[in-house]
Amino acid sequence: MRTFKGLNDYEVKENRIKYGNNELEAPERVNGLKLFLEKFNDPLIKLLVAASVLSIITGCFNGSAAESIGIIIAIFLATFVSFLSEYKAGKEFDLLNKVNERTPVTVFRNSSAVIVPKNEIVRHDVVLVSQGDEIPADGILLDSLDLIVDESTLNGESSGSKKNHSTADNYEGAYPPNKVYRGTTVKDGEGIFEVTAVGQSTEFGKTSRQASEITGLKTPLELQLGRLGKYIGWAGISVASVIFVVLVARDSILGILTFDPTLANLDILLKFLMIAVALIVMAVPEGLPMSVTLSMALSMRKMTAANTLVRKLHACETMGAATVICTDKTGTLTCNKMKVEYCNIHTGDMLAADIALNSTAYLNCSESGINVVGNPTEGALLEYLRENSIDYEKIREENSVKDRLLFNTERKFMASLVQMQGEKFMLLLKGAPEIILGKCTKLSGDPSGCGTSVSAMEEISKYTSRGMRTLAFARAEISYEDKMLPINDLIDDYSFEYVGFAAMADHMRPGIPESVEKCKRAGIRIIMVTGDMVETAVNIARGAGIWQPEDGADNRISGRDFQRLSEEEAAAAAKKLKVVFRARPADKLKLVKALESDGEIVAVTGDGTNDAPALNYANIGLSMGSGSSVAKQASDIILLDDSFSSVVTAVKWGRSIYRNIQKFLQYQLTINLTALVVALSGPFIGVEFPFTVTQMLWINIIMDTFAALALASEPADENVLYNKPRKTGNFIITGKMLKNITGQGAFFIVILLGMLLWFNRDGIMSVKELSMFFTTFVMLQFWNLFNARTLYSVRSAFYRIKENRSFIIIASIILLLQVLIDAFGGDVFRTEPIGLKNWIIITILTSLVLWGGELGRVIKVKRKTRK
Repeated sequence: MRTFKGLNDYEVKENRIKYGNNELEAPERVNGLKLFLEKFNDPLIKLLVAASVLSIITGCFNGSAAESIGIIIAIFLATFVSFLSEYKAGKEFDLLNKVNERTPVTVFRNSSAVIVPKNEIVRHDVVLVSQGDEIPADGILLDSLDLIVDESTLNGESSGSKKNHSTADNYEGAYPPNKVYRGTTVKDGEGIFEVTAVGQSTEFGKTSRQASEITGLKTPLELQLGRLGKYIGWAGISVASVIFVVLVARDSILGILTFDPTLANLDILLKFLMIAVALIVMAVPEGLPMSVTLSMALSMRKMTAANTLVRKLHACETMGAATVICTDKTGTLTCNKMKVEYCNIHTGDMLAADIALNSTAYLNCSESGINVVGNPTEGALLEYLRENSIDYEKIREENSVKDRLLFNTERKFMASLVQMQGEKFMLLLKGAPEIILGKCTKLSGDPSGCGTSVSAMEEISKYTSRGMRTLAFARAEISYEDKMLPINDLIDDYSFEYVGFAAMADHMRPGIPESVEKCKRAGIRIIMVTGDMVETAVNIARGAGIWQPEDGADNRISGRDFQRLSEEEAAAAAKKLKVVFRARPADKLKLVKALESDGEIVAVTGDGTNDAPALNYANIGLSMGSGSSVAKQASDIILLDDSFSSVVTAVKWGRSIYRNIQKFLQYQLTINLTALVVALSGPFIGVEFPFTVTQMLWINIIMDTFAALALASEPADENVLYNKPRKTGNFIITGKMLKNITGQGAFFIVILLGMLLWFNRDGIMSVKELSMFFTTFVMLQFWNLFNARTLYSVRSAFYRIKENRSFIIIASIILLLQVLIDAFGGDVFRTEPIGLKNWIIITILTSLVLWGGELGRVIKVKRKTRK
C-alpha cells in the first residue's frame, strides 16, 4: 500500500468550513411541547382533569371551586416535573450517542498517517481502512489490496462486495467497485480512499438517521418493575374503590347524599371520585420506569467519563450480576505498547524487507513523540528498524506489494507477495513461531538443512517463558510463472526458509493485580483467553494474579484441546479454567457457551472482527476502544481505554445502579404503604379526608419524581465490590428491603393515625390540625429520604452527600415548597399556617426518624468492630 501526502492543516480547516464536519443529524426526538402533552395521555390523569373541571363548574355555584383549581395546577406541576425528568434523560442519551461519532480513524495529513475522530474527517481527506473497520465516510478508492466490503447496510446483500481502485465504467452491483460508503464494513483486505462526501451528504446520511440503540430497549429489570407496578396499582385501585364505596354509603345513610339529580349531589360524588382517583395516581408508581431510565442515563454518562461507554441499556444491570469475566491479554491486561527486546536476525536488508513490506502499520513521528498507527506489534517492529537507522518508508516506496493475506487469530500468520527491486518475487511470512516453523524446510544460515524446528522452538521458548510475545519470519522466492496464483495456493505449494524471530515485551498495565483482586473479592472468576503461547500466557496470568504456580496445570488448556471436548466435558472443564492459550475466536465462543450452560453470567472482552460472535453471544460483550467496528457493534459496552481496570469500573457501576434503584423503590413503597393505610383508615376513625386531592398529588411529586432524581444520582460505591454477584432471577425487593418497608411504614402509620385520633378526640378537626398532620407526613418522608441513601450500608446518611448535589438541591426544594404550601396553600391545599413553634416541634420530632437510623447504624458498626 502506498503512502499519501493528504491534506495540510489549512486545507482541513477550509474544507470543514466549506463542506462541514462528518456528523449525522441527531435522531429525531419528540419536541418538548408534544412530550409534555403526552403526559396527559394517562387515563387516570384525564379522569382527574375531567372531574376537576366538572368540580370547578359545580363549585362556582356554591363558592367552593378553589380546591378544584388547585388540583388542576397540581396536575400540571406533576406532569411538568415528570416531563423535565424524561426530557433530561433524552438529553443524556443524546450526549452518549455523540461519543460514537468520535471513533478513531486513520488518515493521511501533512504527509503522515495520523489518527483523528470520525466526526473530524473532512471532504478530500485520505483515509486508510483495513479488515474490521467501518467506512467512516463516502469516498473513491486510491489504492486497495484484496478489499472486500460488507455493504448489507445499504444494499441488503449478505455477500461482500469486491472493491478495487481501478476506474469502474461497467459494473453489475448497486454501487461502483471503486467507491466505498459510510456505514459499511471492511470484511477483508485494506484500502485507501479520498473522501467525497461527509455527514448527511453521504449515502447513509441520505437514506437513514442513526437512532439511539439505548432508548427503545426493555430490560429484564424494567419488565420486573413493570409487573411490580401493576401489583401496586391494583392495590391502590382496590383501596380507592373501598374508600369511594364507604364514603358514598356513609353519606347516603346519613342523608347527606341522595340520588336526586342536583348540583349538590353531583359535587359530593365528584369530590369522592377525585379522592379515589388521586389516591390511585399516588399509589401507581408511574415514575418507576422513568426512574430506572434516568438512573441508567445519569450513570452511563459518568461511566463514559470513566472510559466505559455503555451502548445497550441492559448491560448496566447485567454487568453488576457478572460471575465470570473472559478477558484478553494484549491491551487489556497489558499496555499494548510492544517493544522489541531481542531479535536473532542481523538488521540487514533481509530483516528490513520482512518487517517493512509484510506490515500494514505506520509510524507517526511528531514533536510529542512516536505514535503507532495500526497494529501495535507491527509498530514495535517498525520502531526497531527506526532505532537501527533503517527507513521503512523508503523500502515500501522501492518495492511493491502485489497480494496480501492479513493476520487473523485462526491462521495466526500474515503473508505478503512482494515484487522486489530486481523484479524478483518474494512471499514473506510472519506469525506464530510454531505455525511458521511448520511451513519451513530450511533454517537460514544452515544450507545443509540440519537445523531443526525443535531447536529453534527451544531458543524461542527462552523468551516466551519470560512473558514475551514472539514472532517468527520466513520467506520463499516465487517463480515468475506462479506470481499470478492466489496467495493461499502459493503458501500451500512452496517451501519456506526460516529467517529468525523477534521477541517483544508488552508490560502489565498499572493496577491490574489490584483490579483482579477486586474481582475475586467481588465473587467474580477471571479466565484469561489469549492467542499467545503457553509460557507467555502463564507468565502474564501469574503477574496479574489470575493464575498461581500452586494452581498446577489442570486449570489451563490450549484452544485446540478445548475445542476437541464434548459439550459436557467443556462445561465441566470451564468450571475450573483460569487460562486458555493459543485460543481462536471459535474457542472463545465455545468457552462462553459452556459457562452459560452452567448458569454463569459471562462478560467477554474482545477487539477483533472474529471476536464478534463471542461478544454477541455473551451476557455482556466488552469491546476495546481500539478494536474493530464489527467488534464494537457486537458489544454492549466499549472500554475506551482498553484496560481491564475499566471492566472493574463497569462492575462497580452496574451494581451501584441496581442498588440506587432499590433505594428509590424502598422509599417509594414505604410512602405507598403509609399513605394507603392512613387514607383507608381515615373514614373508619371519623376522619373523612385525611388527605385532599392536591395534597396527594404533592406527595406523588415528592415520591415519584423528586425521589427518583435524588436517589438515581447517588455516586458509585466501592463497597459493592465486597459482595457476591446477585442472581438475575432474584426479585428486586429483598428481605431486608421488605423488613425496612414494613417496619418504617408501620412506625409512620402508628404516628399518623395517633395524630388523627388525638386531633379528632372531640369529634372536630380544625384546618390547622389537619395542616399539622399533613406537614408531619411530609416531614417524615423528608427525613426518610436520607435514610434511603444507606440501604445495605452502615455508614452515615451524610456520607459523601456532597458528591450528590442533586440530592441536596431536591431535599432543599421539598422543604422549601412544604413551608410555602403551609403558609400560602389556603383552600387549595386545605392548609393554615401552623406557626414557627409548631414547625420547630414537628421538624425536631420527625427528624428522630433520621437520628434513630443513624444511631442504629452506629450500633451496627460497633458490633462489627467487636466481632
